[in-house]
Amino acid sequence: MASKKEERQRRLVQLIKTEGKLPVRELANILSVTEMTIRRDFEELGTQYNPELASDLHAEYQGYDLLTALQKSNDTKVKIGKMAASLIRPDDIISIDTGSTTARMLPYLPENYNLTVLCYNTNVLFEIRYKDRIQPLFCGGRYHRNTEMFESPEGVQLIERTRINKAFLSAAGMHKKLGITCANDYEVLTKNAVIRSSLERILLVDSSKFNQVRSSYFCDLSDIHTVITDKGIADDWRELMREKGIALTIV
Repeated sequence: MASKKEERQRRLVQLIKTEGKLPVRELANILSVTEMTIRRDFEELGTQYNPELASDLHAEYQGYDLLTALQKSNDTKVKIGKMAASLIRPDDIISIDTGSTTARMLPYLPENYNLTVLCYNTNVLFEIRYKDRIQPLFCGGRYHRNTEMFESPEGVQLIERTRINKAFLSAAGMHKKLGITCANDYEVLTKNAVIRSSLERILLVDSSKFNQVRSSYFCDLSDIHTVITDKGIADDWRELMREKGIALTIV
């Protein structure tokens, strides 16, 4: 039987494989240990595990970076993004949340529809700015390099003045008791404003996020109308979605 330490390090490696880079503080919270313990694990894992992991397992761990995450191949997230984009209809006013899964929608946005896209991420804006039939609404403010996100009170006000047909949301954790969470406090007010201003809320989340808790709560499962995820979702979550009347799409 594996020791607690071996099991923790196994989970740490799995988190790195599925999530990419996350802050040491967040990893410590997920695994219920101190930050010093996580750094010691990095040192041990860097020498004991496969060489290809060594570059990510070091004491100066840098944390999540959206552009780095987008460079990694992830067929599951691509399928989720493509399915989400297929829900868009002519003349929709949509919002696209920050995150590496919602970003997978961008290559599949329909170019033969007139659309309005509300966004607060530079990667989203750069992708849509030259598409003739898409009208961007961009929320500016303070720039956060790790997520490519802008946020500000003025940005929240713009969202609150806008009415959105379909909000495509991301999450870093989903828990039956503690709700839906993200990794950064600065995301919360923007996400809350989008939820209040949207008619239909669609959550794009891969199955690794279920039963996970991140530091910043932004809504309950009951605030979501549709969840798009992959085949790894457990049966108890499928049943919970059915009980709550949430549409579940599995790719």
